[in-house]
Amino acid sequence: MRLTFGLFLGIFVGLTLGLIGGGGSILAVPILKYVIGASTKEAIAMSLFIVGIVSIIGLIPHWRQGNVNFSIALIFIPPAMIGSFLGAKISDLPIINETIQLISFGIIMLLASILMILKSNQKYENKDIILPEKKEIIKNKYSQLFITIIEGFGVGILTGFVGVGGGFLIIPALVLVGGIPMKEAVGTSLIIIAFNSVSGFAGYLNQVNLNWLLMISFTVAASIGIIMGGYLSEKINAKYLQKGFGYFVLTVAIFILIVR
Repeated sequence: MRLTFGLFLGIFVGLTLGLIGGGGSILAVPILKYVIGASTKEAIAMSLFIVGIVSIIGLIPHWRQGNVNFSIALIFIPPAMIGSFLGAKISDLPIINETIQLISFGIIMLLASILMILKSNQKYENKDIILPEKKEIIKNKYSQLFITIIEGFGVGILTGFVGVGGGFLIIPALVLVGGIPMKEAVGTSLIIIAFNSVSGFAGYLNQVNLNWLLMISFTVAASIGIIMGGYLSEKINAKYLQKGFGYFVLTVAIFILIVR
């Protein structure tokens, strides 16, 4: 019964990824731990595998709609993958136990929920940007490149350590630093999350025993959700969904920090 209910909830993990470009791991880790019964480290490792594969599948409708900026993704991905692998290895240090990881995950969820709620009230418009002079454009490009690399590495560390794919951080960075539209940022975030998750998962391979049947079953369920979400994203304003999801994540974060 717990497994069936957990797999049913897996659909919503994919649906969230497809609609708002993030939040997959934020849901997957609590479901795998509290509903299905995996340990914290197992839940984090499995969520990275699930979200990585599902993000690749969810990328397809966004790519077909032209909502993926590969040039910016190629800048973001390498430092993010390095950070993700290092974050997974940090979790294996003797001073790091499951309680520390779970509390860290709860704090990240708390921050993510607040950011989602605040972001849903903002408008990221870049229609009326006044073009600077040529020298300033070159300077800004170097600044954007540096900030994007640092952001990618930081998001990667979080991904590997607590299993959070980083969509809630990646999307604002792509919009505000990369200067791309919101829908394009959502699509681009999926390819970044995919590579990020795969790298973090590789860092956990020798740390935990993985239930491959469970991971594949959960991945199939989440894939159904992300395909639905990818097509629904054209018809539904993700801003309104994001606020509701933000409050839901806030509730789950408080629960995790209390129960652990």
